[in-house]
Amino acid sequence: MKRSEIGEDVSVNHQKAMEIALEQALFSSKASGDVPVGAVVLNEIGRLVGIGSNRRELLSDPVGHAEIVAIKSAARALGKWRLDGCTLVVTLEPCAMCAGAIAQSRISRLVFGAFDEKAGAVGSLMDVLRDPRALQNVEVISGVMQEECAKVLSEFFKERRV
Repeated sequence: MKRSEIGEDVSVNHQKAMEIALEQALFSSKASGDVPVGAVVLNEIGRLVGIGSNRRELLSDPVGHAEIVAIKSAARALGKWRLDGCTLVVTLEPCAMCAGAIAQSRISRLVFGAFDEKAGAVGSLMDVLRDPRALQNVEVISGVMQEECAKVLSEFFKERRV
């Protein structure tokens, strides 16, 4: 499988973007031992402008979640903190911290794969992004490649329990 690059044209194909996020999750997890979560940011025309994976273990960074890493990557690539018109695609439902970062960065759309019944803050435990009091309205598309995303996570944790 080829490694995806910043600037790659993914157009608005959520499945293709999710495949790239999954590829990032698997690649990074093998190298770092972090939970395999991957994220990509697409600009308004579907070009890949940010990519990230969990970095908590690798960097001893409690906020090193894939979404945060991808958002920072996109902000650097675009030279601005406001990511209006951008789409964040992530393999796992964001937690409250990441949902807050999505709102603060003004991302327009979130696409995620697997639901997180323990920490999910975009529908599972709470809904930070669609709360009527939220900073901005973020379009949310959930369950894209849900089974594939969930399988990667369950296999990771299964290996750790043995």
